[in-house]
Amino acid sequence: MDYGKTLQLLKTDFPMRGNLPQAEPKMQAHWAENDIYAKVQESRKGREKFILHDGPPYANGDIHIGHALNKILKDIIVRFKTMQGYDAPYVPGWDTHGLPIEQAIANSGKVDRKKMSVAEFRKYCEEYALQWVERQKEQFKRLGIRGDWDHPYITLQPEYEAEQIRLFGEMVKKGYIYKGLKPVYWSPSSESALAEAEIEYKEKTSPSIYVAFDVADGKGKLPQDAAFVIWTTTPWTLPANLGISVHPDFTYAVVEMSGKKYVLAEGLLESAAKAIGWTDYSIVSTVKGSELENVTCKHPFYDRESLVMLGEHVTLEAGTGCVHTAPGHGEDDFIVGQKYKIGVLCPVDDQGHFTAEAPGLEGVFYEKGNKTILEWLENSGHLLHASSINHQYAHDWRTKKPVIYRATEQWFASIDKFRDEMLEEIKKIKWTPNWGEIRLHNMIADRGDWCISRQRVWGVPIPIFYCRSCNHPIVNDQTIEHVAKLFEKEGSNAWFTLSEKELLPEGLSCPECGHGEFRKETDIMDVWFDSGSSHAGVLAKRPELQWPADLYLEGSDQYRGWYNSSLITGVAVKGQSPYKGILSHGFTLDGEGRKMSKSLGNTVDPSQVCNKLGADILRLWVSSVDYQSDVRISDNILSQITEVYRKIRNTLRFLLGNLSHFDPVKDRVDFAQMSELDQYAVIRLNRMTEKVIKAYDAYEFHVVYQAVHHFCAVEMSSFYLDIIKDRLYADAADDSARKASQTVLYDALLAITKLIAPILPHTADEVWKYIPGVELDSVQISELPEIRTYVYNQELEQKWDGFLNIRDEVLKALEEARQNKTIGNSLSAAVDLYPSEAAFELLSGFDKLDTLFIVSAATLHNPSEKAPEGSYEAQDLAVQVSVAEGEKCERCWIVTPEVGQNKEHPTLCARCAEVVSRLE
Repeated sequence: MDYGKTLQLLKTDFPMRGNLPQAEPKMQAHWAENDIYAKVQESRKGREKFILHDGPPYANGDIHIGHALNKILKDIIVRFKTMQGYDAPYVPGWDTHGLPIEQAIANSGKVDRKKMSVAEFRKYCEEYALQWVERQKEQFKRLGIRGDWDHPYITLQPEYEAEQIRLFGEMVKKGYIYKGLKPVYWSPSSESALAEAEIEYKEKTSPSIYVAFDVADGKGKLPQDAAFVIWTTTPWTLPANLGISVHPDFTYAVVEMSGKKYVLAEGLLESAAKAIGWTDYSIVSTVKGSELENVTCKHPFYDRESLVMLGEHVTLEAGTGCVHTAPGHGEDDFIVGQKYKIGVLCPVDDQGHFTAEAPGLEGVFYEKGNKTILEWLENSGHLLHASSINHQYAHDWRTKKPVIYRATEQWFASIDKFRDEMLEEIKKIKWTPNWGEIRLHNMIADRGDWCISRQRVWGVPIPIFYCRSCNHPIVNDQTIEHVAKLFEKEGSNAWFTLSEKELLPEGLSCPECGHGEFRKETDIMDVWFDSGSSHAGVLAKRPELQWPADLYLEGSDQYRGWYNSSLITGVAVKGQSPYKGILSHGFTLDGEGRKMSKSLGNTVDPSQVCNKLGADILRLWVSSVDYQSDVRISDNILSQITEVYRKIRNTLRFLLGNLSHFDPVKDRVDFAQMSELDQYAVIRLNRMTEKVIKAYDAYEFHVVYQAVHHFCAVEMSSFYLDIIKDRLYADAADDSARKASQTVLYDALLAITKLIAPILPHTADEVWKYIPGVELDSVQISELPEIRTYVYNQELEQKWDGFLNIRDEVLKALEEARQNKTIGNSLSAAVDLYPSEAAFELLSGFDKLDTLFIVSAATLHNPSEKAPEGSYEAQDLAVQVSVAEGEKCERCWIVTPEVGQNKEHPTLCARCAEVVSRLE
């Protein structure tokens, strides 16, 4: 007889290899054909909602690994929350306005910007953005992201733009929007104002100069032949100088050096003298800063005066304590200038070139003007010292080029008017990680008014009109709603294609002068106002969603971006944060911890990973990292992740393959009727399930990854499954012990499949098809496994935990014997155990030690017996390994003297002979 055919061998159609790159697209097509998203949502209809609001990625270029990290994290959460029982719809979005798209169109060579109207150019921008939306959409879907891909939100959609206009109108109505002349971040490379969120800091080399301003009128407080010493790293701003600021509380010294007198703060005298090169100077007198108010100085190269003013912004951190003040090029300068009514001078145009207001520099780019200005100062004797300095300097985060402060008329959102409300809302938000609260609090506490206007064309227009007679700005409920309805119908391009008369309600007249003709604003809104309006345009408008969202999840750079602008607009119009929770993640680095860049050749393309390894491998990587910090990825790291995936998959395959002849309805064995080993396995399964669900709830996916991997690799494969293989393969199919083990296997299979489904949706749905007894079409519609806490038994757990420690030592002894060629595999061995008193007491409580150690014979000796020389020694145990006596059973491979006792089956042990006889 071919006894091999009588074994209950691994039997399943579930493939050993995942073949994910080929299998996943087929599964995704199946999901699409069956509209799995709609089925999932229908299954949760009427349940409590959980809303994760998607921060819109920019529609310009293929997705990168950072996009993949972000979208997969979101998908894991949405899938988990759905399986937890929530109605958790996911509406993906895209940010589609802004400078990069304008630049891409202008640089494409396909259009001549100068030969087309603004409306025509905007059409090209729209088409370009929508092409990338579609391309990115397919790339996100390839990652296995489940969402309402047929109905995403896009910031250029007419209905979205209309809600943005209405939100703007609400802020106007509350008095939060105003137009003013103020210095703002200005990008000459973008020819536009920028918000703080669009600034990044990079190292830059700048001039470092000390300049003398001769006193014109010392007001009796200073010698007439004295000069104030200022320090600056922006010589190009000197043409705009209108004053010098000193601190009222500082003491200022009049210093004589080489027959000349200079004024600077006493607290900075030593460091300034060292920098300038003064060695033999003396203090002539001192004066309080407050006494220097309204002293006048001569501009070093223009025929005008500079007023000495008092300013609290002056510090003793660096320089001279005498601050060159150009109200047109600095926020503090502007504030003190307003106080002293010295005016605002900004002799630099949109492109960064000097205007006629800087005689001798007309048309020169501001940075190139430094050289000329230094020459003028040198020739006039006002340059005391010149060197260079490396420092962190503000750059345009799009063009990567330096920005300047430049006073222009812009539209602002007044943060001061509702700053305290925002700070109170920040306290109510659930922050993950906790430091996010401090970060956003400080940003809101310190930020100035938000400059929301941009001098570009691809964006949502600022819906304001000006009276052609008196220039009064016109914006009210009537005009806002009229424009919003037009945008709903035609999109924001209507602003550029329709006349002012068509854009305004009929019969409107200026409330100031009664005039009836108007011109429209040409600036557009900051793109952060676009995306920051998404809570109004999406959460508050779509019936399947709700306001506020439960969670916003983006990279840590969004504290200054989307988190920031969304909070401002939400609190401004509703007095409340649009999100209840914030979860942020770090950035992606290569395997060496370096920032990714094309020049280094260390980027990882998520689409290539999907094509080579599969999306589930990439998703498993996301779950493996502590994403709240920066994370590393490389081919080597992905190779390690693949091995973990293989272990999980093989465990699931083993569980499936050993459920033949098992009906989960008829064949289940109650927990109370199981052996201690089976009960312990059930308890460990429940412990793992409880840990995993708790970790999911805390967004600690690396804990999920570790717990599932450990359970599959150690608690199942290396322990429980290893031990029960004998009863699965050799016991009769209807044996109660075998059915008990199959009950455990079935519950473990269901639990693991459900628990990995948020992370490995393709693999989980593939397994689901093979699980006997399941009725739902997809694991995605199922709910998380029940945690059966009633099975917990602390005494039993402690007993088996102790046994596992001893078993580890026995396995080490067997491995040592195998390496010494004393035995072949473990079933060829017999072990003699020489325990301590405590170990003896523990081991005495176990039956069938040979089965538990997977050997053919095991003998437990009394603690008083001494182990033979050469035994394996452990702390509480000595193990003697020898070759088992008897013959090897052809069916179960156990070595025993019982083989051959049954004459009808001379090659089988007694147990196998009985089972086979029943089969005949």
